[in-house]
Amino acid sequence: MSEKKLTSSRRHHLKSLILQIAANWIEQEKKENVLAKEAYMSEQCPSPDLGGDQATLMDNCKKIHALIDKIDEERYDIEAKVAKADKEIEDLRIKVVDLIGVKKPALKKVRMSADTMLKALLGSKHTVNMDLRSSLKQVKKEVKEEPTEAVGDWRKNVEDKADRKKMFETS
Repeated sequence: MSEKKLTSSRRHHLKSLILQIAANWIEQEKKENVLAKEAYMSEQCPSPDLGGDQATLMDNCKKIHALIDKIDEERYDIEAKVAKADKEIEDLRIKVVDLIGVKKPALKKVRMSADTMLKALLGSKHTVNMDLRSSLKQVKKEVKEEPTEAVGDWRKNVEDKADRKKMFETS
């Protein structure tokens, strides 16, 4: 039996039906939550009897304070459990990331001299200078004597060029 592909209109129709059913479920769940909350409140917090003299009112206040203390203790215990669970969840997330592994980003090329690289790796301990030219032997160049007539006076060349520049500016 071959599987047929759904047409786009059929798929859209099914998707809208699923969304309608989900919306109905959400509405029912909200109504159930409201009813459950009202039932819990009526069971746990009965309306106080405000009639009577001062002694009965004082007793009612003491009972209410005792209930408030009890509820605060329960709230504190629940908050501690939630914080512990959150910490465990975070630890498990870290373990998952460690197991999967972290992708290393592509490194950028950085132009760096040998001295700066050693300083970056070794920190302030780096005192060795990586100037390779300092260890080379010094060699004296032989100066060839050139005839002074070919070179000429540089001041004269500057003046000649200034005259040529004036020719172009006046035209």
